[in-house]
Amino acid sequence: MFKGHPKGLYVAFFANLGERFGFYTMMGILVYYLTAKYGLSATKAGMIYSVFYGSIYGLALVGGFLADRTKNYKGIIYIGLITMLAGYVLMAIPGFGLIFTVLALFVIAFGNGLFKGNLQAVVGQLYDDPKYSHLRDSAFSVFYMGINVGALFAPSAAAGIINWFIKSKGFLRDDALPAIIHKFQATPSDTGVISELQTLADKVSGAHVADLSDFATNYLSAYGSGFNYAFGVAGLTMILSLVIYTIYKKFLPDVQKADKEKGEVVEMSKEETKQRLTALFLVFGVVIFFWMAFHQNGLTMSFFARDYTVTSVGPATYLVFNIWSLLSIVIGILALSSIFNKGASAKNKLIGAGVLAVSVFSTYYFYTQNPEVNAFSPELFQHFNPTMIVLLTPIIVGIFAWLNKRGIEPSAPRKIGIGMIITSVGFLILLIGSLGLDPFNAMQADPNHLRVGTGWLISTYFTLTIAELFLSPMGISFVSKVSPPKYQGIMQGCWLGATAVGNLFLGVGSYLYERVAIWQVWTIFIILCFIAASFIFSIMKKLEKVS
Repeated sequence: MFKGHPKGLYVAFFANLGERFGFYTMMGILVYYLTAKYGLSATKAGMIYSVFYGSIYGLALVGGFLADRTKNYKGIIYIGLITMLAGYVLMAIPGFGLIFTVLALFVIAFGNGLFKGNLQAVVGQLYDDPKYSHLRDSAFSVFYMGINVGALFAPSAAAGIINWFIKSKGFLRDDALPAIIHKFQATPSDTGVISELQTLADKVSGAHVADLSDFATNYLSAYGSGFNYAFGVAGLTMILSLVIYTIYKKFLPDVQKADKEKGEVVEMSKEETKQRLTALFLVFGVVIFFWMAFHQNGLTMSFFARDYTVTSVGPATYLVFNIWSLLSIVIGILALSSIFNKGASAKNKLIGAGVLAVSVFSTYYFYTQNPEVNAFSPELFQHFNPTMIVLLTPIIVGIFAWLNKRGIEPSAPRKIGIGMIITSVGFLILLIGSLGLDPFNAMQADPNHLRVGTGWLISTYFTLTIAELFLSPMGISFVSKVSPPKYQGIMQGCWLGATAVGNLFLGVGSYLYERVAIWQVWTIFIILCFIAASFIFSIMKKLEKVS
């Protein structure tokens, strides 16, 4: 997929691994951390989560403005990497209160604002060269796949660190226990809560617990600190990204230097600039609804994984929850695709067959080692999205290339509209799986409430990933192609700003989660995405004219 692309794409590909690792670490465990450590309700945790994610993308406007004014895109990106690293270091320090955590989240968000949009702008600048311009859409698909490679490992790394630390303190992890502990601390004389706590305390301790108050304090401390160390692992990956960027940033374009050599900045007419900016802001308005729905994967879909989905699976299903057996499956699928690749040499096909054989053997070995019942942590659902991006990107890129050769490839705006429709379908799957489930309050009152299989969430992640590949990399490509030259940074910032607005509305999901039937939550997102899709198709001619 890298064939014919400039070396700078490799740099952007790998420099972004750390940011994605941290992003998916946060997406996987942040709301669990906030509700468990500080006893926040789903609504309050959702508010902090949505403001944090809104800030991550909204502050990209600041980063874009600074880069456009200074023309020092590479320098602003560098400062962003260092700032994000500082934020993760702060998150890794255990024992501090909620205000300290919010401050650390702001530092991460500010660093991300300096980094993310400007790196996308620099990737776009690589393809302003006529030699590479025809590869722009495929470049952003490859870039998008690459930045999710790091994300594939984040949930498993986080779960591993959390579970290890809690176990090192003499406990087993139980995600229902922190909420019960907070109830006990609020109403220590409630006999029902005491009975429930005693049962779980004995279970996770492996022995009878005599002092429940002491247990409650120690368990919450161990549980919260485990999450702190998981945030610290994200900081380590930021160091890796910083080193890669520092060494290889010379392969990225230097706009500041190029403009000095040219002696002028490219200008467009006011009319053309107006048309392009209008088209861009219409697209920004549409993608607000996509990100409002899609990023429920770290909020209401995470709550659904914890509260409504089974907590253990059989040996076959567990293959996709264990990172090593999952990698074996992914490598096998990629090897299989190389065998059927018409353009591959006989030697590469032979290598692919060998890799496939090893993959099949290792997957079978992992299967035989799995017991009949396998417990798993709910944040592990988060690795399905990046895994599917890695697997599906070559397929989607190949389909678009096939359509392009025949002159029927959809335009970037049309792909965005199709992506919105696919998003509606994804939530429709989850709606069907949620029919008949108890409302949130009834579920809390009944510890033996009905739970659904993992297939509903996995199928939803699969569908939403396809939607994301139609919409997100194509949207970034559209912005880089249509943005007037002197507004490249700020327009990438506005793209992320639209994401920020969508994220600020994430709290709608967590608010409804505690108040209506769970299937009704998904219905809201189905309707919003369908309306957004209808709107973008109604203005398609205007968008395709400028692109």
